[in-house]
Amino acid sequence: MNFVALRMLMSDKAKYFGLVFAFAFSTFLLLNQMSIFAGIMKRTGSQVLDVTDADIWVMDPYTEYFEQTKALKDTDLARVRGVEGVDFAVRLFKGNPTAKTLEGKFASTFTLGVDDSTLTGVPRKMLMGSWERLREAKSIVIDKAGYLLLYPGEPLELGRTLELNDHKATIVGISDASAPFVSFPVIHARYSEAVNFQGRERNQLAYVLVRAREGVNATDLARRIEQSTGLKARTTNEFVWDCIGYYLRNTGIPVNFGITIAIALIVGLAVAGQTFYMFTIENLRQFGALKAIGVTNGRLIGMVLLQALTAGAIGYALGSGMAATFFAVMSQQIATRGIIMPWQILAIVGALMAAVTFVVSLISVRRVLVLEPASVFR
Repeated sequence: MNFVALRMLMSDKAKYFGLVFAFAFSTFLLLNQMSIFAGIMKRTGSQVLDVTDADIWVMDPYTEYFEQTKALKDTDLARVRGVEGVDFAVRLFKGNPTAKTLEGKFASTFTLGVDDSTLTGVPRKMLMGSWERLREAKSIVIDKAGYLLLYPGEPLELGRTLELNDHKATIVGISDASAPFVSFPVIHARYSEAVNFQGRERNQLAYVLVRAREGVNATDLARRIEQSTGLKARTTNEFVWDCIGYYLRNTGIPVNFGITIAIALIVGLAVAGQTFYMFTIENLRQFGALKAIGVTNGRLIGMVLLQALTAGAIGYALGSGMAATFFAVMSQQIATRGIIMPWQILAIVGALMAAVTFVVSLISVRRVLVLEPASVFR
């Protein structure tokens, strides 16, 4: 019976390919939009994830996400260091000075000032140069995307000079920093240098980076810091989710992507459902003949489900292949780097397409069940 069901499915090539295409297109659209959405949301906390030396971020109590900072007092650093369980606590500066090349090209930047003595917070993934050279005077490390933005079409080269708000700095390293939410160059410098690039104010301390002692739970330590200092303390993972949550609540990104995802589901359900229903209608005589020779309703339901699952599985495989190819190409581009197709989304879309396939088969099963075998002989 399974062989008969598959022969019935593939006998009409036009409807068979149309059904598979509907499933493939819906799969590709779902994977594409959901993966891009996940990649964009991950970018909101990318600069937090790049700091691998610290477990906890301490900030002003009203800070909601990474880009929103209110300077802390220098005494806050000492108070954090005094909390039981803290291995070390160092300062981190964040500013947005304008970088300008000697040729006149300029761009706003994300400039992070790391602790002068320990360099905690510097990017560990380097493409050229060394982050240890930040100890040199007037030195900076810039990410590859930022370098190409300021020097379009030119090869990567160390020793170039940038002006950061009228302060000259030398590029001593090119990092592979994660893409930020906004496509600004990401620059790292020593704290004492970075505050000069930005322009001095009374308070400059944006965050305190904390490492927990060995054996101390980072989440428990964060809560203890909050109780002792009155500041907000978040583990790296908590702070990343804070950033994601802020953009989900306060931007139109989830609504826009949600509409596209809903359309993909509707297309898959409507087009595939209609095509499969028409296929079933045209094969009612064959189903009636099978009923007439004694094939049970349960067996007929299994045949319809097999037909729908076969078309859905092939369409899902083709759509996944197209999406994988798309992201393999796009992830190599500077602007879309880091946007990939996670296996979790592949699994979620697989479950959604299985549900769509099940609904599609239910639409057709009813006509088969109510079919009278005698209608074949009329």
